[in-house]
Amino acid sequence: MVKKAQIEDTYAEAFEGIFCRVIVTADDGETLRKAAEDATATPSIVIGRVEGGIEKWLSGEETPDKRKGVVLQFWGGINPKKPFSESLKKFGIELSYRIRQDILVKPFTALFDALPNAEGKLDMMKRVGHCGDGYEWMEKRYGRNVIVVPIMVPDFIIERYLGYAHGVMGVNFWIMCKTKEALKNAGEKALGAIHKINGVVTPFDICSAGSKPETRFPEIGPTTNHLYCPSLKQKLGAASKVPENVNYIPEIVINGVSMQAVKEAMKAGIEAALSVDGVVKISAGNYGGKLGDYNIYLRELFP
Repeated sequence: MVKKAQIEDTYAEAFEGIFCRVIVTADDGETLRKAAEDATATPSIVIGRVEGGIEKWLSGEETPDKRKGVVLQFWGGINPKKPFSESLKKFGIELSYRIRQDILVKPFTALFDALPNAEGKLDMMKRVGHCGDGYEWMEKRYGRNVIVVPIMVPDFIIERYLGYAHGVMGVNFWIMCKTKEALKNAGEKALGAIHKINGVVTPFDICSAGSKPETRFPEIGPTTNHLYCPSLKQKLGAASKVPENVNYIPEIVINGVSMQAVKEAMKAGIEAALSVDGVVKISAGNYGGKLGDYNIYLRELFP
């Protein structure tokens, strides 16, 4: 039973983002795992690129081509100062890099759309299909319109159009821990609970480097949230915001297809983390409500 006293009376800020949801398949589990992990390995929204996450693994009965598969989500930021079309174009370009460099190059992989209620479609011909240098062709396979890209280990298959939609990204909570063991156990339990919720991914998994928008070095983007660094507690003195007996503050970041999905995931992750001995309390990162599109109050998740 979660006690609200263990949850700081604060909120997490979250943002609106663009996402697509795809199924990747392969002949064998090891190739599939490498493609999924490579394609989603670098959380990059904070540096203006695209990031991804593994949503769930699929059996052959759940995929279009009846092979082992995985559902991946890819996310892009939205620049509110520019037309949405520019953010969408950038997302399409960055997405193509992930597909070309991390999935297409793995033997016998295929990629299919997995977003049935899409707001729009991205055409994969220009930036992925044309990897065939003009020798690519269209076919109907598995009831879908796919591009066959001829490559030296024949051949890469990708659905011609991938759906995109708006979702919620950057949702977070912090697990304030006494020990390394508590950090490890609480992080793993939180991720296990979160990944049981449909429609969400954790781009960083257990993240050791919560950041802040203000920085002395804007050329490198967000820098350390120094007020919450345990190793700076003595140096900062009264300015430090690290609670007593807290020595580690890992962060879990969640992106999801809807507000309902990310709230369910937050609640599940927090409950799981608080079941671990050595977890002092749960908090979250926010920036005074000035940065995110949404504020999610932690205690309201537990009415």
